[in-house]
Amino acid sequence: MGNIPRKGSRDLVVDSAMSLEDGPSAALHSKLYEAIMREDCTTIEQTESIIPIHLAAKYHKAQSLLCLLQHGADPEVRDTTGLTTLNLMLLHWPVTSTTWAKPGNRMHRILTDIQNNAITCLRILCAHGAQVNAQGESNKRSPLHLAIAYDCYPVLSILAQNGADVNAINEASMTPLHMAANMLNKEMMETLIACGANVNCVVSSTGNTALKLAVCTASSKAGRLLGAGVSCIHLLLTHGAKVNAQDYKGQTAIHEACFGGREAIINLLLDFEANVNILTRNGESPIYMYLQRSFNVRDTALLARLLDHTYPLRMTNNQGILPAGIMLPEFRLLRDTLTKQSRKPLSLQGICKRNIRNIYGEKYKQHLKQLLPVAIWNSVYCCYDLANLLKQDLRASQQQGLSATPTAFSG
Repeated sequence: MGNIPRKGSRDLVVDSAMSLEDGPSAALHSKLYEAIMREDCTTIEQTESIIPIHLAAKYHKAQSLLCLLQHGADPEVRDTTGLTTLNLMLLHWPVTSTTWAKPGNRMHRILTDIQNNAITCLRILCAHGAQVNAQGESNKRSPLHLAIAYDCYPVLSILAQNGADVNAINEASMTPLHMAANMLNKEMMETLIACGANVNCVVSSTGNTALKLAVCTASSKAGRLLGAGVSCIHLLLTHGAKVNAQDYKGQTAIHEACFGGREAIINLLLDFEANVNILTRNGESPIYMYLQRSFNVRDTALLARLLDHTYPLRMTNNQGILPAGIMLPEFRLLRDTLTKQSRKPLSLQGICKRNIRNIYGEKYKQHLKQLLPVAIWNSVYCCYDLANLLKQDLRASQQQGLSATPTAFSG
């Protein structure tokens, strides 16, 4: 029911535990003591997880924690749920944001002291042999996974410095970086990458990478949250994330981004040479994913850019099914135009021009202008190919009143 101290130190350990400063811990011990004296087995069973060192860690009592450890308390003793002292400390890490408190005022100092006390306790535990890679018996989450889940940012670097495995996996086969990317927590991602996290590690059950998880989450955001997501995606790409890595369904980050329809994410992936012609196992291209949602179809400027990178244009999946978003009556002309173009192969010259644009992208467009003769550059970047023809058809549909919504095909 408690830690077994070294011989001769029992009294000191008990006294240290009983002298914890706050009320809750003292009340818990009092309740247990009374239950033992009354032989109240029900209460004793309910409080069997009360372990002195756990109380010290939970309430961040640094002096009591140090005293217990110096006199033989075992930092690896587990409670009835299989959690160690370190696990419990992270589960009860103080949520103390100081960003809203004016620096230097009383509230800011209180919040800072609370955070510093927790950090001190963590350092004490690590210095006395706490296993920084010990997983919970029920969920297989390492301390790093717990730190991510409970937003304990200051913990990451301390655990890593003390030997925590930054590429450990939890019960869902996710590393800490997978979790941080899925949460779009850039600070944690930066720390993990700096500590050696593998940006291309895959989730064994799905094949997802941190990049694909970040794109998936960011694609559902807007405004500042979308901006934060784009920043996380850029961080992964600049640190070597493979932009065209496929999961077990054959999907890549650009598939996910196209389905989400966020221009900022799609443009960023294209800038890092995302391949818009990769097919999933079911034969779905990124443009197919984009056309799945009617909201996306109405953004003809982004649709045109994707089409400008797509060849051959594949409008159906392996079952011959067209994307759901383009099946609405208001998109009849667009559907017919795209279907027609998908059956019409480009000329060899057109394919070469498109490949040049795909390889060099917008990033090196002006650089190529300085190297290539004007006539060749104009031929590559100023030609009227599929995207331009599509926009002309869309404008024509507006003029003819074929669109159900006046703004449906605005370019």
